[in-house]
Amino acid sequence: MSEDGHVPPELEQRLRDIFESRDRDDMQPTIDAFLRVLAEHPGNAVVLYDVGGSYDTAGEEETALGYYEQALRAGLTGDTLRRCLLQYGSTLRNLGRYDESLAALDRAVELYPRSESVRMWHALSLHAAGRSDAAVAALMELAVDEIRTEDLLRYEAAVRGNAQYLRDLDAARPGR
Repeated sequence: MSEDGHVPPELEQRLRDIFESRDRDDMQPTIDAFLRVLAEHPGNAVVLYDVGGSYDTAGEEETALGYYEQALRAGLTGDTLRRCLLQYGSTLRNLGRYDESLAALDRAVELYPRSESVRMWHALSLHAAGRSDAAVAALMELAVDEIRTEDLLRYEAAVRGNAQYLRDLDAARPGR
């Protein structure tokens, strides 16, 4: 079993092989391969996630959303849950559904606060939702948390103070 508890090793390897052989310019063979696996393993959360991701990469965001939602309901856990929430939130953002995007990414940040990719995509969705102060604050905090150089650490307190100031500006805006 994988960390998700849903996929035996041979299926996990099969999914990885399909993913690694994908051609981003021609996703239909990848979609078809994942759909065949799904037909063999209906309702499997990890397979549903992979089908969603293949449709997402193909630019078929609406279709991808349905598979991501099924995967989330089916009980993803661990790193696959982190990736699914990030991709789901990103797809919602691409479709202009900012509140839903932020809800998915808020959940991801809550569950995976040390994930740099989740924090980056959360900031991107904040920006897309017109919340640039909060987005800049999130990126400042990500930078000071992850770029541990002497130069930046010298100003860590100031960076965090300015990030908090920007968060407070965002929070004070009507509708927040």
